[in-house]
Parts: sequence; C-alpha cells; structure tokens
Amino acid sequence: MVRGFVSQSSPRWARYSDQRLLDLRLSELDLTLAGTWLEERIERLHDELSRRGLRFRPHCWLSDEWFSPHGIPGIAIPFYLAHPRLMRLEKRQMYEVEGGTRATCMQLLRHEAGHAIETAFRLGRRARWRQIFGRAGAPYPEYYRPRPFSRAYVLHLDWWYAQSHPTEDFAETFAVWLKPHSQWRRRYAGWPALAKLNYVHTLMEELAGRRPPVRSRARIDPVHRLPRTLREHYAARKARYERDYSDVYRRDLRRLFSDAPEDRSQPAASVFLRRYGPELRDRIAAWTGEYAYTINLVLKDMIAQVREMKLRVARPAEELKMELAIFLTMQTMNYLYSKDHRIAL
Repeated sequence: MVRGFVSQSSPRWARYSDQRLLDLRLSELDLTLAGTWLEERIERLHDELSRRGLRFRPHCWLSDEWFSPHGIPGIAIPFYLAHPRLMRLEKRQMYEVEGGTRATCMQLLRHEAGHAIETAFRLGRRARWRQIFGRAGAPYPEYYRPRPFSRAYVLHLDWWYAQSHPTEDFAETFAVWLKPHSQWRRRYAGWPALAKLNYVHTLMEELAGRRPPVRSRARIDPVHRLPRTLREHYAARKARYERDYSDVYRRDLRRLFSDAPEDRSQPAASVFLRRYGPELRDRIAAWTGEYAYTINLVLKDMIAQVREMKLRVARPAEELKMELAIFLTMQTMNYLYSKDHRIAL
C-alpha cells in the first residue's frame, strides 16, 4: 500500500470479504480521484510538464486499466489505485499492483502522457516523426519479439515495450525525456536511441507555450459506467494475460518440487523461490551475461506457476538450488531465443 494514502471516506465495501467484493459491479464502487494519493501524482505530472514549458495538461479519470484513448489527449487510470482495499484485491488476483507505488505510478503517467501529447498535437502526422519512429497508424501486432540488447530503443517500462509499436516507442522516449534528473544524454550516449531523445527534446522546445489543437475532455469507459462485476473483470484479465504452459514445463516443475499428499506440510515452493530467487538471479546473470532484470521476469512467472500448482519443497535446499539454477537458466534462454517465443501485448 502507498504510504500517505488519503481516503475520501471508508466505503461499506472496504470491509467486505474478497468473495463478496468480487460480486460488486465496478460502477457500484462509486470511486473518484478526489481525495486519493493519485491527485498528488497527477499534480506532479502537470508540474513536470510545466517545468518543460509545456502548456499541455492531460485530463485523467478512473477506468479499468491504464490507457490513453485514440483521439483523446487524456489518461485513464485503473480503478484499483483509488483505494487500498482494491489494491489488496488486485494484488491477490494478479500478484502485483501495476502503478501501485509512487515511483511506478509516475512511470506509467509519463508514458501515457506521451501518448496524450502525441494525440493533442497530432505529432504522428509529421513526416519527421514518422521517419524517426515509424507510422503511428500501423496496426498493433498481436505479439512482438523483443530484442533485449538493442540500443535503438530507450528502456523505461517492462518487456522492452518501446519495441512493440511506433507510438509506444515515442511514448517511452517521451517518458525518459520528461523524467526529472534522468540524465538521458549521459545514460544513452553512444546509443542510436539518443537520436530519438534529441528529436523529442527539439520537438518539445517547439511546442513549449503552445495550445494543442486537439483539446477533447471526453472520458472513455469511466469506472462509474462499467457494468461488469469485479469477478468478471478479473476473469477477463486472467484470460487475456494467461500463458500457455506446456506439459513439459509443468512436468519439470513437478520434478523439482512436489505435489505429493505426504509433502503438504513442507515449505511452499513459491516461498522458497522468493527467498532464494535473488541469489539465483544474480548467479545466472554472472554466468550468462543476461540482464538480471530479464531473469527476474522469468523467475516471477515461475513463482506464480508453482503457487498455482501448490508445489512444495521436499529436497535439501542446496541440492534444489543447484538444479533450479540450471532450470532457470534454460527457461531464460528459451524465453529470449526460442523461435516460438512471443510476448503478448
């Protein structure tokens, strides 16, 4: 939970069990941004834009996820960030709270502000913009194959997201440029991505003090108009992000851990991985030269899988750690280089 959270009130549903809460419709939550910690984050975003000389101020509202709609220069923020009880539910349902800290919330706000300013000033129509980033109107791929070692893109959000689409490339570049004290010139010295940052810097100097031609204040899918229940919402999200785990992968996890009834009193495999994961991650990064960040993504995925499978530790820790290091290395290599690997948007 974010420290300093200020709640406008204590709604009745804040005391509900998860099961009872899941049966509520999103529209019944009666949420607003007013009085929440998100107000301060939005004010900070506006201040960062102001310090760059930009008059543009994207409007924000609560919806079901993070997005900036096509044609509307605003930012939708997921409803769960508006109350600590909903953040706890999000954590239990999805194993993480995207944007749930002040730092990660600002990361996402800066990214979405990049989309919003591109819409507000119709930047994707510019010939130079298209030359630098590509066609804004290009269809989004169903999947994309990231190149982890590419220096043609900035690194901001997870999954090398700048590589997924020209508009995401711009939004990520804008976010890096906007962040105070990011030292992007030094950080990206010698990278082809520096040319994109320099272009954004020049472009924003041109836009400083100007009013954008697109000023719609429309709100797409505001939370108070969403009729589905929280249960339906999470079922749809899980189906959207679910990975297809092969029988071989599950078999290997059962070989490392145990789902035997006689081992139910043993420590949970997920707890073991959380405890020793950082050690294994750093060891594998040293062995392979891969980013520790990449290995950590695979590790987090593995933790979620063993939790779902309810696997237990039934072997000596040192023996298990050695085999896990080999298995995690193999999975990381498969993740990065297998011809069948894709990352879902």
